[in-house]
This record gives sequence, structure tokens and C-alpha cells, in this order.
Amino acid sequence: MHIQVNTDNHIQGDDRLAEVVEEVVASALKPVAKRITRVEVHLKDVNGPKGGEDIHATVEARPEGMRPYAVQEQGTDIRATVKSAAETLRRRLESEFGKRDERR
Repeated sequence: MHIQVNTDNHIQGDDRLAEVVEEVVASALKPVAKRITRVEVHLKDVNGPKGGEDIHATVEARPEGMRPYAVQEQGTDIRATVKSAAETLRRRLESEFGKRDERR
């Protein structure tokens, strides 16, 4: 599972941020990781330096042989916002994989 991190111009997308985001996403998606080829994380700081609940995270997974699934979350902390989005995405994928497995 390849994880790609993208940021806007208000968030410094350095190696440390990428490492933290990759760790959080890999941990949250571990139960379904074998069925995912790629994950893209998009981070935006909507209000810039003004602050507030302005971190917008989109986590998109691309399961093998299926359409992409994406979840969006907003918060004040990058790590917590990404974690929340990734966990929601994991639950959605587990549900979808369960439905598909039942049909077989």
C-alpha cells in the first residue's frame, strides 16, 4: 500500500509531516491494507494563520478492482484529523469488503 501526502501552501509538507501522516494512515488501515493499492492524503489549512477548526483532511483509498473511496474530516490538529478520517475510511472499506465477500 503506497501512501502519498499532499498539502496546500499553508501547511509545510516536510518529511516529518509525511512520516507522521503515513504512520497514522498505515495504522488505521492495517486491517484492510492488503486490499488497497494506494492511499492519497490531501491536507488544507482553510483559514491559514487565522486559526480555528480549519484543518481539512481528505483520505482517499484505491482498493484493487474497485472504485476509489474518500472520506473528509475537519479539525484543529493534523494528526487527530487524519486519524479520524482514516478510521472512518477503514470502517467504510470493511463494510464494503464484507458485502463483496458475502456475494462470493
